[in-house]
Amino acid sequence: MENPKNAFYAQSGGVTAVINATACGVIQTARKHKTKIGKVYAGRNGIIGALTEDLIDTSKESDRDIQALMHTPSGAFGTCRYKLKSLEENRAQYERLIEVFAAHNIGYFFYNGGNDSMDTAHKVSQLSRKMGYPMACFGIPKTVDNDLVITDNCPGFGSVAKYVATSIREASYDVASMAETSTKVFIMEVMGRHAGWIAAAGGLAQEREGDGPHIILFPEVPFNQAEFVKKVKQAVNDHGFCSIVVSEGVRNKQGKFLSDVGTKDAFGHTQLGGVAPTIANIVKAKTGYKYHWAVADYLQRSARHIASKTDLGQAYAVGKAAVEMAIKGENAMMPTIVRKSNKPYRWTIGQAQLSRMANKEKMMPKSFITKDGFHITQKCRDYLQPLIKGECPPPYRNGLPHYVRLKNKPVKKILNTEFKI
Repeated sequence: MENPKNAFYAQSGGVTAVINATACGVIQTARKHKTKIGKVYAGRNGIIGALTEDLIDTSKESDRDIQALMHTPSGAFGTCRYKLKSLEENRAQYERLIEVFAAHNIGYFFYNGGNDSMDTAHKVSQLSRKMGYPMACFGIPKTVDNDLVITDNCPGFGSVAKYVATSIREASYDVASMAETSTKVFIMEVMGRHAGWIAAAGGLAQEREGDGPHIILFPEVPFNQAEFVKKVKQAVNDHGFCSIVVSEGVRNKQGKFLSDVGTKDAFGHTQLGGVAPTIANIVKAKTGYKYHWAVADYLQRSARHIASKTDLGQAYAVGKAAVEMAIKGENAMMPTIVRKSNKPYRWTIGQAQLSRMANKEKMMPKSFITKDGFHITQKCRDYLQPLIKGECPPPYRNGLPHYVRLKNKPVKKILNTEFKI
């Protein structure tokens, strides 16, 4: 491989409060190794930027603005939900990628995302081998869902966990103060299609008997309406109110999502329509209690003002590590987080082959869920607690967080052909 080759970096899927810290880690580390890596080109809107030759020249950004990515949420270069088909199904798509990479002297590929993104990175690494184009490919972990295998946890999760635990604690205090004459049940819906990690994080808010949340509904536990209603009534009877965290992916005994609206998203996943109002209607019909519900939605994954310091450090570290792996000559890998101990919490960076990561999901272990299926165990607390530790607020201006907006100057197109997505 000729030196220096340029690098392609892209963000994929849903963003997090700290994914830009990973971008910062990639770009800053690459800038320290200019004899190995020329420029870092970011794909505008993920892999779509590569297919359409819509690249961003990050060398046009100042060191100060790149550093400011550390405290800026969302995806600085745009992201996408776009799943590459197999080489056999759509060879033209892959030939286009190689055409664009070759035109811009790209020899390094860094794809920052979750399960589907690791699949994309794996396919691109296979593509480079099959088509004889020398390129080192790396997946960089990111997902609030915390469901990537092998890695102990996923950058992005610690911050959403901190937000959810904080929000349900504050809301529980609110409801407790009103319960005598007003609202007795509060329901907060959080993300988590198949794995209940985010919902589980809400359980950290409960430190003493009577604290909320009193009930957590996990995708891993089939929803039992009778047992649920019984639990709600018990909480109201014992504590005067009931606060609930429910994962969007909760299913009935037949395996159907309670909030299935009958459509699919861009990755082919079932589109979910909101489970909180469904649960609220059950509460109303079966108990008559006054209730309120809320959907955390994008708020939980964009809340940089309450990000976890641990999460921020890990997000930067995996970006830095991916570039260092590339410089060492490795390929088709993903940096992982390895937990060394809980008390004190110690972690380091490991690595795993992309072939072991793609399209696999890490579910909540049974040992993390109480026997009745409605809360978390001490073992789960021990796992979650270190991930939300530490505060790292962004700078404020005029009373609001001050975030950076990059120039995102495009790289001049070389190819004359257009590519339709």
